[in-house]
Amino acid sequence: MFLNISLLEWVGYVGSIIVAVSLTMSSIKKLRWYNLAGAAVFSFYGFAIGALPVGLLNLFIVAADIYYIYKMYSAHESFKSIRVDATDPYLNYFIDFYQSEIKEFFPLFDKSIFNNDTFALLLLRNATVAGVFMGVKEDHILIVHLDFVTVEYRDLKPGDFLYKKNIELMKNQKIQQLVCNTDNIIHQKYLLRMGFTKGENKSQNVFVKNI
Repeated sequence: MFLNISLLEWVGYVGSIIVAVSLTMSSIKKLRWYNLAGAAVFSFYGFAIGALPVGLLNLFIVAADIYYIYKMYSAHESFKSIRVDATDPYLNYFIDFYQSEIKEFFPLFDKSIFNNDTFALLLLRNATVAGVFMGVKEDHILIVHLDFVTVEYRDLKPGDFLYKKNIELMKNQKIQQLVCNTDNIIHQKYLLRMGFTKGENKSQNVFVKNI
């Protein structure tokens, strides 16, 4: 008993909170996992208090979440990168549409500095544009100015494709090193996951990847 509430009631509250939190997730995958946990707790609570409709309904939700999580992890996904000019209409529309989100991760990004020699890619996932990649080549080094993926696709798979599975595309352009300067903590962690290392000058937010 805590705050005049029994342990069993606390179980019900916890289950309800987890289900509620799941509905705030922008990622479908995270939503399913949180919803699964919350429904499992709430199903136990329903059976424990003898409320069969509550227990059975949430048990069904658990089964549904397991089914869709399995489908998500077992589904074959197709990734492709398409090189485009910096003046490409769709590329510019995409950047303008997601401008506010892009500024969160790349506050200094300015598309006006790019020209037709810019290395720009549209990242496709199952034939849907999931993100964009833009950089400026200096000899054999590519300075990465933008590596943005829309929120529903931020599960590292586009990054794995770009920086690992599809790295030959950059090698074919005689690119030997990628350099990215960012002070965004989330983006820094992402770069480290993608095989970047902190630059020699530890006081700067420079990350480097040799390819």
